[in-house]
Amino acid sequence: MENPNTYMTKAEMARRHIQSMILSGSVGPGDRITTREVSTALGISETPIREAIRGLASEGWLEVQSHIGAVVQGLRTEQIREISALRGRVCSLAIELGAPNFDAERLAMIDDNIKAYAKALQRKDYDLVAETNYEFHELLCDNPQSPWCHKLIENMHGQMSAQRHGIPPQHNRLGEALEEHKRIRDMLRAGDFAGAADMVMQHEKNTGDFLIQMISEMPETGKRRQA
Repeated sequence: MENPNTYMTKAEMARRHIQSMILSGSVGPGDRITTREVSTALGISETPIREAIRGLASEGWLEVQSHIGAVVQGLRTEQIREISALRGRVCSLAIELGAPNFDAERLAMIDDNIKAYAKALQRKDYDLVAETNYEFHELLCDNPQSPWCHKLIENMHGQMSAQRHGIPPQHNRLGEALEEHKRIRDMLRAGDFAGAADMVMQHEKNTGDFLIQMISEMPETGKRRQA
């Protein structure tokens, strides 16, 4: 989990700002991101913003188009299926490698996270639901034995966000995801790390399948916007 005292470069500030724009749904697939608007919002020069854009483009968040600039990248269904499978396998490996870290303290943190998620969902505070969901996966993957798993999960952060694809938060699916979090937690508490690893793969598959279904039901104009 992130140390609040960690120094953040201007490029990282820009990166997180752009990601938050995408994840909040304020910009969607096909929308343009300009260095000027980010510079104005953050009060920094455009040079680190260009660095952030290059990094986000390499990870599939943005696409840099000639004569246009950076636009938000949509994902095709086959890409979503691949990313959900990757996330599931990487997180399951992190659980297996990091099994010694799921002690009473870590399990208590997971309990608190699940309670916070449930309260946020009840209030329909979907921004907080997204934040607690992110923290849940951090608690699973951020272990000394699995630094590369954690890094890969970080790089894929938000790729499975419905808002990123122009889809409003879906309360029922978020409730199902909460129950899946609880089952993962229960298996960890029982010391069934293989079961928890399998469950997290199923959890990511369920998320990917749901997102693909939602995209398939979007109006044709919305689908063309993501192409």
